Amino acid sequence: MTMMRLRREDPRVVGSFRLHRRLGAGGMGVVYLGADKRGQRVALKVIRPELAEDQEFRSRFAREVSAARRIRGGCTARLVAADLEAERPWFATQYVPGPSLHDKVARDGILPAAEVASIGAALAEGLVAVHEAGVVHRDLKPSNILLSPKGPRIIDFGIAWSTGASTLTHVGTAVGSPGFLAPEQVRGAAVTPATDVFAFGATLAYAATGDSPFGQGSSEVMLYRVVHEEPDLAGVPDSLAPLVHACLTKDPEARPSTVQLSERLAEIAAREARGHGPGRRDIVPRAAGPRPERPTGPRAQAYADQQTERRTAPGTPAPGPSPSSSPRTPARTPARTPSGRTPANRRPGGPDRRLLRQRLVVFVTVTLLVALGIAAAQGCQGPSRGLRAPSGVAAHA
Repeated sequence: MTMMRLRREDPRVVGSFRLHRRLGAGGMGVVYLGADKRGQRVALKVIRPELAEDQEFRSRFAREVSAARRIRGGCTARLVAADLEAERPWFATQYVPGPSLHDKVARDGILPAAEVASIGAALAEGLVAVHEAGVVHRDLKPSNILLSPKGPRIIDFGIAWSTGASTLTHVGTAVGSPGFLAPEQVRGAAVTPATDVFAFGATLAYAATGDSPFGQGSSEVMLYRVVHEEPDLAGVPDSLAPLVHACLTKDPEARPSTVQLSERLAEIAAREARGHGPGRRDIVPRAAGPRPERPTGPRAQAYADQQTERRTAPGTPAPGPSPSSSPRTPARTPARTPSGRTPANRRPGGPDRRLLRQRLVVFVTVTLLVALGIAAAQGCQGPSRGLRAPSGVAAHA
């Protein structure tokens, strides 16, 4: 969050907090970075003078601050203190270091599906706590989500709905930010937790595409699209698109609950992490174990012979990696012998020592058999000469 120096007109002390920097300003008031005597840092918002004079606003402000005190959970900026009776009412929440989701996407670009799902799961869990406290955020959007080192945090819950003059020029009772408003807000109907679900879906689409699912334009144009046109989800990852589309349904009762969103997004985040992380199966070196696609049975012999020919053929370059496999996989894949075992001492590009040994054994065996055959033949000729002599003597006699 960008910090600015205090201006001359800014207060230096509010309640028990000393103010140090400006964090931002909006339709409701100015937000300051402050700290108490113990050094606890807070984001302290001081209400604008014109709003402080509006008794209806003070009543609404008091109801919302009372509801905010009841919210429990680690995905919201915890309310620390407030003074509803001050000349200019103020409230202080836990200071959350880190950029907003809007600034993160604007600075670094769109987020991968796994990160969008992970942030969404945590935000949905936070909305569960908000709704259980009887509060509807009414203005959930990327700029009201801070990405802290401990996870995303929702800010300005249940209060921004009273400041429509600066965020919405539409005539009526609807309050919020064009592009993230639900259709029932535009029509001025009663808001429910499903209203936040619609804004939640638009926020996820923004994180994945860098834009509102209803595009850009004037407030009137944007509000018309929200009520009458379908969202543009081009660019939203396939794993997230069905869930985002369900959140952006025009009928509030047809939208998923925050509990369902939290559970489903946690599953998507885990699956995306497994699919793209170090444990992905298609990038595990084959030497670590057999792969399902490796031939087995009668095909193993042909596969081993083919691999041996590719590696031992002179002048044949090593086969490169396929588009769907890791570049490191071919280099770490040992050749298989006809027996299906991996030779332990084989050098890349050298002869197959096991095959040479087999050929040597065959050569020695054949040589011995030939020698034994010759010896046997000579042994048979010797006795035959000895038998002919007596018959010759008998003939002369």
